[in-house]
Amino acid sequence: MAYTVKKLAKLSGVSIRTLHFYDEIGLLKPARYGDNGYRYYEEEQLLLLQQVLFFRELGFQLNDIQRILGSDDFDKIQALNSHRHILKASLERTDKLLRTIDKTIAHLKGNLTMRDEELFQGFDPVKQKEYEKYLIDSGRVTQEEIDKGRERIKDWKKEDWETIKREGEEGHRLFVAAINAGQAPADDEVQKLVRRHYDWVKRFWVPDREKYIGLGRLYCEHTEFRKYFDDYHLEYAEFLAEAMRVFAERELI
Repeated sequence: MAYTVKKLAKLSGVSIRTLHFYDEIGLLKPARYGDNGYRYYEEEQLLLLQQVLFFRELGFQLNDIQRILGSDDFDKIQALNSHRHILKASLERTDKLLRTIDKTIAHLKGNLTMRDEELFQGFDPVKQKEYEKYLIDSGRVTQEEIDKGRERIKDWKKEDWETIKREGEEGHRLFVAAINAGQAPADDEVQKLVRRHYDWVKRFWVPDREKYIGLGRLYCEHTEFRKYFDDYHLEYAEFLAEAMRVFAERELI
């Protein structure tokens, strides 16, 4: 069965805009183009799109996905077995986190008394240290700046964290809306959003021009940060990084 781009978007949950983008960069070409200019996708393309989505879910950047899928020795079954292994390990960790949530709810309701160490089961302190080491090794922050950041938030209450999360999510929504509206990173309305982003970042850390630009590059380069932004919009990381560069060169010293 052949699917038009509209039908494939509905089937897969991938937007029409994203499917067009995948075609433009050569990541997922349709099986054929009709005389009417429509794209038509068949089983081979559906299986390829599934692989793209698996790799994206695992945090791969698009250029890496394209390189892997385009290699002569790429094997779908072997790749699926690899995905299964990784996702099973992730599922086990998620299950542990869910059990921690259930225990905490019961604890707060007075139905269960948790040991202090149980509050943190399933979280990965090693991963947090990896992020910090990456930032330090890449020269984007110093240990002193990380220590100052911790000092800034050490007395934050639940309401403070909820506010920062709400503001961050609102910022993402507005940036994606600007991308979809065809605005450019240097446009005044976008730069107002970057000002809000900079003020949001300053709640944790006060970057100068060079480090704020470096933060934007980090959003594009680091696998997990990139996946985070790709989940909002595939053009978001580069768009935000460029908008941050423009803002920094205009406003920061």
